[in-house]
Amino acid sequence: MLRRTKIVATLGPATDDPKVLDEVIAAGVDVVRLNMSHGSYEEHERRAEWVRNRARASGRQVGVLVDLQGPKIRIARFTDGKVDLEVGDRFILDTSWDPMNGNRERVGSTYPTLHEECSRGDTLLLNDGHIVLWVEEVEGTEVRCKVVIGGVLSNNKGINKQGGGLSAPALTDKDREDIKFAAKLEADYIAVSFVQKAEDVELARDLLRQAGGSGSVVSKIERAEALDCIEDIIDASDVIMVARGDLGVEIGDAELPAVQKRLVHMARTMNCVVITATQMMESMIENPIPTRAEVFDVANAVIDGTDAVMLSAESAAGKYPVKAVEAMDRVCREAEKQSSARRSDHRLHSVFGRIDESIAMATMYTANHLGVTAIACLTESGSTPLWMSRISSGIPIYALTNHVGTRRKVTLFRGVYPVSFELAAGIDSQQANTEVIEELQRRGAVRDDDLVIITKGDLNGVAGGTNVMKIIRVGEHVIQDK
Repeated sequence: MLRRTKIVATLGPATDDPKVLDEVIAAGVDVVRLNMSHGSYEEHERRAEWVRNRARASGRQVGVLVDLQGPKIRIARFTDGKVDLEVGDRFILDTSWDPMNGNRERVGSTYPTLHEECSRGDTLLLNDGHIVLWVEEVEGTEVRCKVVIGGVLSNNKGINKQGGGLSAPALTDKDREDIKFAAKLEADYIAVSFVQKAEDVELARDLLRQAGGSGSVVSKIERAEALDCIEDIIDASDVIMVARGDLGVEIGDAELPAVQKRLVHMARTMNCVVITATQMMESMIENPIPTRAEVFDVANAVIDGTDAVMLSAESAAGKYPVKAVEAMDRVCREAEKQSSARRSDHRLHSVFGRIDESIAMATMYTANHLGVTAIACLTESGSTPLWMSRISSGIPIYALTNHVGTRRKVTLFRGVYPVSFELAAGIDSQQANTEVIEELQRRGAVRDDDLVIITKGDLNGVAGGTNVMKIIRVGEHVIQDK
């Protein structure tokens, strides 16, 4: 059984050994993530080249996602590297304090307007919520707090404001330079951190296009403010990522499961791809098997319909990067056997505005009710297989295209598998169908007597021109036009 849910794995020191990288690719990774918060351009470029070369050698397509760092709202550094805060202590975040000389009473901050965006009664969460401060007053550049939950606080830990309200722009000067690097790298996806509004997404896309890049844009949903205009953000995005770390800190852990389910549902309804990320198998940084809670977490995301699940430190810096990918693979496969992951009532009552979109929807309805073995989608841009992938199904969708960028793009679409394929100029429809079936047979995807649906356009090579759906029984010459 082909795995429909895609796996995104972050590259890092743990995967720099070519043997390990080969094993990660063999274990089934679909997209690799380059985290611009760490490493140099040279390291990232080398990793992307390794992945593409080794994937090509094994007959695979693996997409590349460049994840922008975004604004880092952090405390500065302590003279001794860390302090131990106790409940009831007074502690000051001071934006004018020497960034190298924090102490048990106060510490600087990398966010110069922190004091302007805090007021009495606010709750600040440091180090992913492990340290909780209640703001008693703001005086000048000092945010004077009382420690509600204490513990050890070390250098450069992040600051979140419960409920949101810190207005740092989504794209920093570093991000703008990293977008130019992503364009040079021919990244298939760029991920924008801490998106607050649709304009953040549009700006990132414009900067990428100006730099010569053609990749898709991922909006990381990790700010409370983003939820207030989430439909606009999804509409502006190619992909959203449910980044549960900072989002969970800002909205509260108890609210996070329902928000995740809502975001996955909204994304699929609005024809947007969705990645579920953060701490999915975090125990595997140190251990060779996941916890049962992590297994349930991944499985629930799959059953809810996420396109992809993501590994972060588990694959980038953990002891068992290959085992982490293998664990995700087997959990996804088992979860996909559930009937709820293979049925859909998506858009049954919708009116479609495009012919190619209508063909995609008709194909999936027919396939799910006719006992079709495979769907072969001849595509230029990848739009038709994207629409198809919004419908829950157990039927593989093969995206046949001669465009390498499109093949890499669809690596993130649930249930879609890229195939390098090109039709000769002037070929007739009957011969085109024959070549498609022969390609699927070579791959072992279909056998005699299987039903296959082929979608294509009358004009070969024209994006947005899909207007034909054909049903073919392998081994027969009877073709039905729909």
